[in-house]
Amino acid sequence: MSNIEFTRLHIGGEWVDALDGAEFETVNPATGEVITKVSEAKAADVDRAVKAAREAFENGPWSRMKPKERAAALWRLGDLLVADAEEMGRIETLDQGKPYLAAKNGDVPTAAGLFHYMSGYATKIEGETIPISAPGDYHTYTRREALGVVGLIVPWNFPLVITAWKVAPALAAGNTVVLKPAEATPLSALRLAHLALEAGIPPGVLNVVTGFGSGAGAALSVHPDVDKVSFTGSTATGRRILEAAGGNLKRVTLELGGKSANIIFPDADLEAAIAGSSDAIFYNAGQACAAGSRLYIHEDVYDEVVAGLVAKAQAITVGDGFDESSEIGPVASKEHFERVSNYLRIGAEEGTIATGGNRIGEKGYFLEPTIITGTSEDARVVKEEIFGPVVVATKFTTEAEVVQLANDSRYGLAAGVWTSNVATAHRVANKLRAGTVWVNAYGVFDPSMPFGGMKESGWGREMGHEVLHDYTDVKTVCVSIAE
Repeated sequence: MSNIEFTRLHIGGEWVDALDGAEFETVNPATGEVITKVSEAKAADVDRAVKAAREAFENGPWSRMKPKERAAALWRLGDLLVADAEEMGRIETLDQGKPYLAAKNGDVPTAAGLFHYMSGYATKIEGETIPISAPGDYHTYTRREALGVVGLIVPWNFPLVITAWKVAPALAAGNTVVLKPAEATPLSALRLAHLALEAGIPPGVLNVVTGFGSGAGAALSVHPDVDKVSFTGSTATGRRILEAAGGNLKRVTLELGGKSANIIFPDADLEAAIAGSSDAIFYNAGQACAAGSRLYIHEDVYDEVVAGLVAKAQAITVGDGFDESSEIGPVASKEHFERVSNYLRIGAEEGTIATGGNRIGEKGYFLEPTIITGTSEDARVVKEEIFGPVVVATKFTTEAEVVQLANDSRYGLAAGVWTSNVATAHRVANKLRAGTVWVNAYGVFDPSMPFGGMKESGWGREMGHEVLHDYTDVKTVCVSIAE
């Protein structure tokens, strides 16, 4: 087993075993070998964490701190993440499989940037004064206040980054948190909790319960003393969380599945479009909710683009994340490897595998970057989220046709448009039913850019000033000032 320092539950500032002593193994997807054993939280452990978070919110200093003091603590946490990049990057690569250089130089500074950015909003959560017309004389204003105890449930594809997406704004607003990382990738969340204490974030403000969705996740979603749940993951699980949250009508935000359309018009810079479309689907082994997994290519350039994309896919080095030559690593777990492999078998039946479609090696969960052509629009590989390094390439003829095809999905998370015509770019972007549309780029994220979906891709937004609305409540105060 690898040397991992933090493997217990983090509750009220203490590292504790699960009440029943249960543990589970977390596995390196590059080798299939056990990294370490982590405490497995059940409902009773979640209840302990919620009570610690409630005590910290009601009686602790965090929600009463001056905004600039909360801002300073969050900024320090960002700095500590930057300083810890080598170890945090190592943990992400061990646990999730992504290349170490991508984790150390990409994911860790991105997460740190979220804490730096959101620290500024701790001092900018503002209300409004309202001139009202009711008889009398009143001073009326609104306040934005923290919700209270927030449950955060995070997926395994970008464990640290998506944790930062949620934890940073929740804490900036003055809430306290119970964080449930994915069972496949629990280690970076535990290390983050350690750094948060070092940054001066008080005990009980950030609690971490490691465990399974059916145990810890379900208990957090249904808990009557949790004021809000924010979940990123599958649409099916999002529905279950929504049902569980109904008991006390807690707030819910959901960033769910995607089957994002990526459109290449004939006037596009094809070299850029091919490179960008390759990154859009193969980055992180395709394990991205916004991945450009449906590629629509104008018939005039279809053959050229597919040939270029095949060449790109075949040139990608797939391997262990600690090998510096590796550009993408394995998929994150045996379970997910089997799921994606099943879709590869389906894709071979529904269309033609232009390249890829196979496992790489006999150890670990490595898959070839795969391009499928010649499918119908009702094919499963077109309609269903695969969440792997698999793209379906389809011809189109007219703008109206491709907009209809792009929008013919129950998902609406993201989309891409490649064109040199500025009018086409804006016109098509306006017509696409997606929460984010990239033009002549794909997968650009920034702490200032709101991110989230339409339709079955979810409710609410991550990042940007929009996210603060999801972690605060509005109180109206009306004061009679009549003499």
